[in-house]
Amino acid sequence: MRVAPSRKRSRCVRIEREPHSPGFEAEHSAAPLEEDMGALAKSPFGESSFPISSKLLETLLADYPKRDFQIRFWDGTTWGTEKQPRFTLVLKNPGALGAMFRSPSELTLGEAYIYDDIDIEGDIEAAFDLADYLLGQVGRPGESVDVNERLQKLPAHDHLRAGPHPIKLSGPVHSKDRDQQAVTYHYDLPAEFYALWLDQRMVYSCAYFATPEQDLDTAQLRKLDYICRKLRLRPGERLLDIGCGWGGLIMHAAAHYGVQAVGITLSVPQAELARQRLRESGLNDRCRVEVSDYRDIDHDQQYDKIVSVGMFEHVGEALLPEYFRQAWDLLRPAGIFLNHGIAYSATYRLRGPSFTDRYVFPDGDLVPINTSLRAAELSGFEVRDVESLREHYGLTLHHWLERLEARAEDARRITDDTTYRIWRLYMAGAAHKFRSGCLNVYQTLLAKPLRGESGLPLTREDWYVGDTSKLDL
Repeated sequence: MRVAPSRKRSRCVRIEREPHSPGFEAEHSAAPLEEDMGALAKSPFGESSFPISSKLLETLLADYPKRDFQIRFWDGTTWGTEKQPRFTLVLKNPGALGAMFRSPSELTLGEAYIYDDIDIEGDIEAAFDLADYLLGQVGRPGESVDVNERLQKLPAHDHLRAGPHPIKLSGPVHSKDRDQQAVTYHYDLPAEFYALWLDQRMVYSCAYFATPEQDLDTAQLRKLDYICRKLRLRPGERLLDIGCGWGGLIMHAAAHYGVQAVGITLSVPQAELARQRLRESGLNDRCRVEVSDYRDIDHDQQYDKIVSVGMFEHVGEALLPEYFRQAWDLLRPAGIFLNHGIAYSATYRLRGPSFTDRYVFPDGDLVPINTSLRAAELSGFEVRDVESLREHYGLTLHHWLERLEARAEDARRITDDTTYRIWRLYMAGAAHKFRSGCLNVYQTLLAKPLRGESGLPLTREDWYVGDTSKLDL
């Protein structure tokens, strides 16, 4: 886990919450405090930034119920009484709170972190409850005039922002060329970076845990096998994987279920590594990986089963009818399509611009599950099963985050510090959204009946009889 460099604490200034007081009070000796305050940055209005920032925090956090964290100012002064905080929010310069809250949104908080106005030491996932609360306080209608006045008095910190900046995509949204740009931005980072924190099969999607304590490699193997059992794969069947990543699913399906599999991806580096892995595993006679947009797949090549895991989020709401119709046309009668994708809760409302959309998944377009089910049905599919794996994705992201933090120096060496911060923040924030119910992930099983016959058994019993302990980890 990354810990910011330690800073020398002020000799006798400590700001703590007193049990009898709703606010925070400073305990200090007068002369040293004057000495410390004289060295602090001045606001454009002549006031020191330290008392402005501390009073601002006192106002914003007066009713916040949790006290399991600390805040450390740029001079080393700490705020909060918790002796062993779950996390510490480090304000690294006098303008940090202004950078976060002058135009408050998920994006401004995220940029304050990735560009080093603030740091988060300790449990970064736990910090998101505080972030949600602060955004609600600063951004609520009729917010205190006092809060706005104090924010305006804080100095601007116009330092050079090193590292990657958000990509500027060109062309119509979700056109083929623009989708290629978006995929290249996200997936063409070095494979060595992903290998730092993914499981040994490099499966970049939600795992399937038997217990919260299960390890990631086992949970990802269980997910691959669960999908194959849901699809009820049979030897000799043709399987299409739309958005195959590094080939983990098609390799598992070919090795353990005897199918002939085709995977497509828009990422050239992904395809190259997937092909290498197929050759090394001796499966290249049963599997192939192509660089292709899903809209360009030849309709003459029909499939018994189709699967899409973690690609659906990039389609775009306006193109859902085309996406499902393409799957329908590629599927043989009585075939099955398993669509695995993230969805927003229908009641979720984003507060301002999205950090993830800007820095992680440009043009990502999440929709509620009811929207995707309607599009699937209007394309002809019969909805046979919908399963939420929300808790599983929270656990998956927690594993990814722990593994990334454990290899932080390697991640910075392969990419840079800003990229490491982007991904650390993205994983922690996504885990928080799955835990809180803002996000969900669904596996939807869709059938293409033949004259009303689905060809499916009456129960799901066969999905749960497989024993993944006999499979090779």
